[in-house]
Amino acid sequence: MISTSDFRKGQKLEYKGDPYEIVEFQHVKMGRGGAIVKTKMKNMRTGAVIEETIRSGEKFPPAGLEEKKMQYLYAQDDFFYFMDQENFEQTPLSAAQLGDAKIFLKENAEVKILYYKGSPINVELPTFMELTITKTDPAGFKGDTASGGGKPATLETGAVVRVPFHLNEGDRIKVDTRTSEYIERVK
Repeated sequence: MISTSDFRKGQKLEYKGDPYEIVEFQHVKMGRGGAIVKTKMKNMRTGAVIEETIRSGEKFPPAGLEEKKMQYLYAQDDFFYFMDQENFEQTPLSAAQLGDAKIFLKENAEVKILYYKGSPINVELPTFMELTITKTDPAGFKGDTASGGGKPATLETGAVVRVPFHLNEGDRIKVDTRTSEYIERVK
């Protein structure tokens, strides 16, 4: 059981029959009454964020999550198919279940899928992915480095990120999947 005194940012617990991740929490000592914990939690199934006030000392069961390494195979209609690396079973996930993760999915990429009570609820991409630029404006016009900005580039997965002016179509780059930012050019 997880007590309110054990709360940490990012901790996962079961609350009202759903898995939640703690986003923020604050222990508050009232004048005469007992202490309380003001908590902001994210529902891992729906993505909704709720704020709850919980009495200090209450206990909650762990979320009971299972993590599996899977390989992305292909997309068909509105579903994305993943294969379990151990038993080769295929699992389809809808575009809604994937959320923003779908813009970085590349065939054969390894991802972690989070299961809650046997059902997939979340996909975790690798932090960095190497992708090829498929479309961008040509580089090399006079004064293009003065602004220090960048230009939009479309990647092989369809994602659009800002890259430095000197990069061209066909270049491979490393992208941070959490922030959708260009990190570096890959040689």
